[in-house]
Amino acid sequence: MAYPDDLLSDGERVVLHKHPHWKMLLLPYLVLVVVLGLGIWGAILAQDLSWATIAWIIIGAVGLILIVWLFFMPFLRWRTTHFVVTTDRVMYRVGVINRTGIDIPLSRISSVRFEHGLIDRIVGCGTLIMESSAQEPLMFDDIPGVEKVQTLLYREVNDNPHDDFHRPGTEPAPPTQQYPDQGGRR
Repeated sequence: MAYPDDLLSDGERVVLHKHPHWKMLLLPYLVLVVVLGLGIWGAILAQDLSWATIAWIIIGAVGLILIVWLFFMPFLRWRTTHFVVTTDRVMYRVGVINRTGIDIPLSRISSVRFEHGLIDRIVGCGTLIMESSAQEPLMFDDIPGVEKVQTLLYREVNDNPHDDFHRPGTEPAPPTQQYPDQGGRR
């Protein structure tokens, strides 16, 4: 799914767009299966009661509330969370009703690293940590393929044509020490 073009500046293009890893949906899907199973089991037991209609209404209402609160809301939160790397910046947006976001210009990023434990390594995700000279490190959890994202982000930061080092007409600094040519002898 492409990120909305109206949020991008002129000449900016999306390099990477990811949602959090599917592992954050494991518990909500487990809750969905358990609530549906308990609802079916409760409905079967309620058939023998004289007040079966009231029991069906109670079971249905409790099940619906649990499914909305413990499955649907986490799913919407997952679906509306975006981690986007463009040619100019890193964008992170999260939220269903109350949206929050942060934009980090690539030129402000001083280091990018990742962390992942055993479970994260098994499922293929991790925490991406970006540091800039002005702020505390920013941590983005459950990034799928975090090692590849870290490498891509490192390349984007170092190959960004908007940096002073890469601008046409600027030359890299000369080497600090020149060694005399020894005529092929060592």
